[in-house]
Amino acid sequence: MTEHEYLQTPKPLIKLVEKRSEGFKLEGFVPGQGKKQSQIMFVGEAPGETEIHNFIPFSGRAGDELMKFMAIAGLTREDVYITSSVRSRPYRWGEKKDRKTGELIKRRYNRAPNQAEIYAQAPILDFEMKAIQPKLIVTLGNIGLRRLLGKNFTVSEIHGELLQQPIQQLASLDENRFVLSEKNYTIIPTFHPASIFYNRKLLPLIEADFKAVGAYKKEYLT
Repeated sequence: MTEHEYLQTPKPLIKLVEKRSEGFKLEGFVPGQGKKQSQIMFVGEAPGETEIHNFIPFSGRAGDELMKFMAIAGLTREDVYITSSVRSRPYRWGEKKDRKTGELIKRRYNRAPNQAEIYAQAPILDFEMKAIQPKLIVTLGNIGLRRLLGKNFTVSEIHGELLQQPIQQLASLDENRFVLSEKNYTIIPTFHPASIFYNRKLLPLIEADFKAVGAYKKEYLT
C-alpha cells in the first residue's frame, strides 16, 4: 500500500448493490473518489446526469460550487474523499419541449433517492466508512445528514455545528433498517451546494459552515 492509494470499491460489492437496486429507477454507478488515507469525507445525496457519464462525483454545476466552498476551508478535491448516500442516479421521467420542432420529448430528470433506494445501496457507504475511518465527515444536504444520523435531523437547524456521535449502518443484508455504530464520528453538517441555485440567501451560511470545517482541520487534522 502506498501513501497515495485511492480507495477502490470491490467489484463483488458493486454487483451486490446493483442486485439490491433492481426494480428501482436508478441508473449507472459512480464510485466514491479519494485516497484511502483521507481524513475528511464528504457525503452527499446521489450522482446526477453529468456524473454517471464521467464517473466523477460532484462534477456538475453543484460540484463547481462545492470546489469553491472547499477552497474556503483550505481544501481541494485531492484532500478529501467524496461519496454520497446512493451511488447510482435516481431519475424520474418527464417531458421537455424541443426548441426547434416544438415536439415534447420524453427524458430523464434527476430526483432525490427514496428510503428504499438508500437501504439498497447502504452497503457501499458502510464499506467506505470502515475503509476510510474519516476523522471528520461533512454532510451535504438533508439526504446525506439523515442517512448517517437519522430522519429527525434537519440541516437548517444544525448546519455548521460540530457533532460527535454514532452513525447509522445497515443492520444486515437481510434487513432494511439501520443500527448505530459502536464508535462516535465527528460530523459538520451543511447544505447541499446546489441549494444556492434556488436560495441565494443560503450562500453566507454555507460559507460560514466551511470556515468551521477549515478551523477544525487547522486545529485537529494533520
